Amino acid sequence: MSQKPGPAPLLIACALGIEHLALRSGDRGGADGPLTVLRTGMGPRAAERSVTRVLADPALAGAAVLATGFCAGLAPGMHPGDLVVAEETRDPRGTTPCTGTDLLVKALMRAVPARTVHTGPLTGSEHVVRGQERSELLATGAIAVDMESAATLHSAVRTGARPVAAVRVVVDAPEHELVRIGTLRGGISAFRVLRAVLPAFFEWHRSLLLPRR
Repeated sequence: MSQKPGPAPLLIACALGIEHLALRSGDRGGADGPLTVLRTGMGPRAAERSVTRVLADPALAGAAVLATGFCAGLAPGMHPGDLVVAEETRDPRGTTPCTGTDLLVKALMRAVPARTVHTGPLTGSEHVVRGQERSELLATGAIAVDMESAATLHSAVRTGARPVAAVRVVVDAPEHELVRIGTLRGGISAFRVLRAVLPAFFEWHRSLLLPRR
């Protein structure tokens, strides 16, 4: 008699220690199936190496992958603590479409109703973006930028077909540039939001396990 396969795993990837701390201290009670929270290290190369290595584990075959952490908002009117749900991630290697974006937006609005959720392209960079470069990236259609999401999702789908998504918390924006994460009000606000959104990630993951009509 064959055993029924268990729920597909979920891999949540972030880069920084402070992001990892926020995710570790969040409520994990709603997780369906095995959960791995991976700290990749900063930058696209570190993200690519870490995600590729971890997904080589047979236990994570078919795992859904969600990239998260902090980002720089590009659009005027964004504030620290706002959320960005990527419709796609972009980097020099191409574009990776995201899965279940609409459901993820609704889940985030339930998890943190006081926060604004923005949707659109999330672009990758190899360095912290400031000043004029922010405007140049906005002109490409991107609404936010970070260093790891695009590399994380590109590496994830390269290892096999799987659902992928990226959710980032704005830690600085055109009118609210920060110098150091975690020491200013915007960084603290972003930390609290990241800690609060785990239930939305689990709801997104759970929706992927439901049969499609």
